[in-house]
Amino acid sequence: MIKKAISAEIQKSTCETGVFAYGGEIIHYDIIRRAIASTSRTRKVVIKVHPDQRVVATVPDDATTESINNAVLKRARWIWDSIREFASQKDYVFEKQYISGEPMFYLGKRYMLKVIEDSELVPSVKLSRGKLNVTLKANMPNKQQNVKGLLNTWYKHKAKVTFHERLNEMLLKATWVEGLPRFRIMAMKTQWGSCSTQGNLMLNPHLVKAPKECIDYVILHELCHIAEHNHSEKFWRLLTQVMPNWKEVKAKLDDMAELYLNE
Repeated sequence: MIKKAISAEIQKSTCETGVFAYGGEIIHYDIIRRAIASTSRTRKVVIKVHPDQRVVATVPDDATTESINNAVLKRARWIWDSIREFASQKDYVFEKQYISGEPMFYLGKRYMLKVIEDSELVPSVKLSRGKLNVTLKANMPNKQQNVKGLLNTWYKHKAKVTFHERLNEMLLKATWVEGLPRFRIMAMKTQWGSCSTQGNLMLNPHLVKAPKECIDYVILHELCHIAEHNHSEKFWRLLTQVMPNWKEVKAKLDDMAELYLNE
């Protein structure tokens, strides 16, 4: 699962938390316990820092509080640096107003939003010469919400078409997957995608704002979960096998996440 917000796993957790001090700050973190087979070679604590500055430690279900805290403390500097980096990103990401001149993204390219009010034209969204034109009826109430609604509908449609195309391409690499997995589109604040235990995918329509290689990375990541349901060594080896440069692609996606997810 690729997480960019409070994931379903966090929501279903037992609200177990930890805390430590670093850099003159008190940092809290959530703990998610996972059942891991005794024969599994991967029993380490996995730590993630999310764009909303939430810190999450995913641990074996029998991990002691002391072992978890020790693992977190070993990465205290990295956690602190990551929190500061995400905090600094928010300084230049402003909530969208959905007015002409704002930047919009589609398949990794930046477009300028142009709002056109014309009672003679049908409300629509179209790409044209570096601009994303949104047409709506003149003098409509709640213009901002109407522009946002038209854009969201457009992005979801484009996402469905693009994700279907990229999924078919990535299945040529994911030889362990039988048939065509089901997928559905769901807007999420900080999660690009997920894969259920039944092998069904859920993808964020905001992902269509990213370059195709980033879309491919997310899809392959989730397809790897069909073979390996957790982030074990086998999982990362499998992902590296089908996408050797996934770390670079992930970094590119992470760098733009705040802008792509901004609404």
